[in-house]
Amino acid sequence: MAKKTIVVKIGTSSLTEKSGRLDRVRLRALTGQVARLRDDGHQVVMVTSAAIAAGYSLLGYHERPVSVPAKQASAAVGQGLLMEEYSRCLAEHGYVAAQLLLTRADFSDRRRYHNAFSALEVLLSRGAVPIINENDTVSIAELKLGDNDMLSAQVAAMLHADLLCLLTDTDGLYTADPRSDPDAEHIPYVERVTPEIEALAHGAGTANGTGGMATKVEGAKLASGAGVAVVICSAREPEVLAKAVDGTARGTYFRAGSGMKTRLQWTAFYAPTRGNIYIDAGAAEALCSHGRSLLPAGVRAVEGDFAAGDVVRVYRSGTDCCLGRGTVNYSSAEIREIAGLSTAGAAARFPGRPPEIIHQDNYAHIETEVSE
Repeated sequence: MAKKTIVVKIGTSSLTEKSGRLDRVRLRALTGQVARLRDDGHQVVMVTSAAIAAGYSLLGYHERPVSVPAKQASAAVGQGLLMEEYSRCLAEHGYVAAQLLLTRADFSDRRRYHNAFSALEVLLSRGAVPIINENDTVSIAELKLGDNDMLSAQVAAMLHADLLCLLTDTDGLYTADPRSDPDAEHIPYVERVTPEIEALAHGAGTANGTGGMATKVEGAKLASGAGVAVVICSAREPEVLAKAVDGTARGTYFRAGSGMKTRLQWTAFYAPTRGNIYIDAGAAEALCSHGRSLLPAGVRAVEGDFAAGDVVRVYRSGTDCCLGRGTVNYSSAEIREIAGLSTAGAAARFPGRPPEIIHQDNYAHIETEVSE
């Protein structure tokens, strides 16, 4: 069996009792499955929710709190307890747990993104099992929406993982909500996340979790676009992780795209964009289909105020179709001055500067853009 890098995301609904409290029996069982993947030689990264569930009762709450400050306080108590439980369970199988707390800002800042990537590489090379959660005490994004679905997708993309396994309380995507529609049909495979697929996924899954199928599909879109295969499956299925790796778990599988280098992943999915460039059909064909650079002659319009070295979105002129993102060699003011000119004409205006507006090595083509 080929050895793989697998990111396992365990949602709140998979780790809690009906009361909303942490289900230690379920946690132990799922951790045992992770350990068996490690025994088989696979590298595994866990992305876990349920810090709030582990901590709220110790603060005197009788049920899961609803206000953001109370959730943050509960997470501050519960995160250490959650890690203690994971560490104990993994140690019983001979593995070391390593905690990482991340926020969205860690992905949008290039330096912090590479620092996180480097730390994960070292941990995996040393045989540890990284366990990642969003830093709920300082970040409210996960508390409002997502339940770490997008975080796990970002981690999987960063690591060029072979598989992202999104464990939840259902066995994948359906044509309708199977809990209320007896005619709902299970969707076993998704070639590409289209608007029609996204429309099928909506609503939160459980009262204890914050995510739903919509955020899982959004995460699958990001990860598969970065070259990672994805499966959404039920945490209740026996030995679901081993089956997911073999492709035999009941769930919805998403085909991995062509992928891209780590540096371009940051540009494509995480970098804050400073403006837009609109290009003609010929430039779009050269840039997206033939791997060529964007030259001044193909530029039709510029939006925003940005500097050389910033990341911008690239659109086909006259449409709202975002083709990709790239790092520019010229400021917005400079591009406006040379837009539509030949390479020689642009060089006469700015002698000694690169001939390309965006070099092909600094452009990331993305079929479906993920919102910032």
